[in-house]
Amino acid sequence: MPDSAPENPPITREQVLLALRQLDETGPQMPLSTVYDLVYRGRRYAPRQVAQLAYQLATGEAAAKWPLRAGAPTNKVLEALDFTIATKRPTLENSPLLDGDVAAQQQMQELYTGATRPDQTGKRRVESEESVGPTRAEVGEPVVAYEHPPSRPYTLEMARTELFLSADELAAARAALQRRRNLLLQGPPGTGKTFLARRLAWLELGATDAARIELVQFHPSYSYEDFVQGFRPDGNGAFRLQNGILVDFCQRAAQDPDHPYFLLIDELNRGHVARIFGELLLLLEADKRGPAHAVRLPYAPAGNPPFFVPENVFVIGTMNLADRSLAPLDYALRRRFAFVSLQPEFGEPLRALLVAHGVPAAVIDQLTTRLLDLNRTIADDPDLGLDFCLGHSYFCHPPPDPTRAAEWLRLILEQEVAPLLDDYWLDQPAKAAAQKKRLLAGL
Repeated sequence: MPDSAPENPPITREQVLLALRQLDETGPQMPLSTVYDLVYRGRRYAPRQVAQLAYQLATGEAAAKWPLRAGAPTNKVLEALDFTIATKRPTLENSPLLDGDVAAQQQMQELYTGATRPDQTGKRRVESEESVGPTRAEVGEPVVAYEHPPSRPYTLEMARTELFLSADELAAARAALQRRRNLLLQGPPGTGKTFLARRLAWLELGATDAARIELVQFHPSYSYEDFVQGFRPDGNGAFRLQNGILVDFCQRAAQDPDHPYFLLIDELNRGHVARIFGELLLLLEADKRGPAHAVRLPYAPAGNPPFFVPENVFVIGTMNLADRSLAPLDYALRRRFAFVSLQPEFGEPLRALLVAHGVPAAVIDQLTTRLLDLNRTIADDPDLGLDFCLGHSYFCHPPPDPTRAAEWLRLILEQEVAPLLDDYWLDQPAKAAAQKKRLLAGL
């Protein structure tokens, strides 16, 4: 295909004008994206599309192909016929990428997957949304009915049987929650932080009432607009002001002031906490609850009532201390929370759980001895420390068949614990290999 316009263009100005009139009658079929437009009497057309139709009129063949590439070669022919070619976006003069970009875009148009119909040139054109009519398929997520699980009574005795905390430790955690209304459970991975957070909420409610508990997990992409309020796309693709989880939750709690409501924030330190909470750090304080301390939200329209955190809202967060990718919490946030530290428990509580499920004593001894030894090694490592010790949660779900307990232990150590050790001693592979060999010896 030649790259420059021939001295005698294969089309005339009259044929181009006739092509423009035909495009006006059928509707100009602009490509999905072009660099250039042919501008005529205030309307814009795709230059190569115009040249293609004019060439078919000139040759009298509906299947004739315009012999020049899109971009400069085609534009020179049209400009020689006294038509105006405009650039849609700023480009570098004589850019070698420009013409290839146009040609690639012309080819990409063939990949469009919308509904099409033949036009007068024999090609198929993309129909508009209106022309497709009611047969157009609607795109959306399937609607799944969801109901909260039934609420069941939950007592202090039930909590003591499933929590690896002493009576004094559990009482201290409950006292901190009542005093500050904001509690942070921190500890190494696998120490049951999220498990305890939900049980503390159940204890205060006296039941497993999921309707008064909201769970959210922070992450690096989580924002103020997700948590509090902001403009987000709706089902129609338009942006509109929407309340986030916190505002919706507080409104529900305000309508039921006689019952406590619990917001559980998992992995709180994985998000940018100051950015997510914004000015609401003020309202988290125990003595700043209620309408008297309401503030106006930045996105709220003028005249909207100010926002406040009701007195019956409690916040319980969890924080994994071993995540080295996270920055420490700032002091403004720390001042508004009470902190409870959790530690790995490979003593009597775990033993009692495993015995109750029929795990053989020999397997229990292997588990506790090896994990205690491994945690001592981790705690003594100057690059790791106590925050990186492994928790007991890995081993709280023994197999229903006690005869497979040894295999269950081996698989957990191989598939869950060993990869974590590789990450802990990423720069010391020999040490990681030695610890894995020691951990799995004889299993």
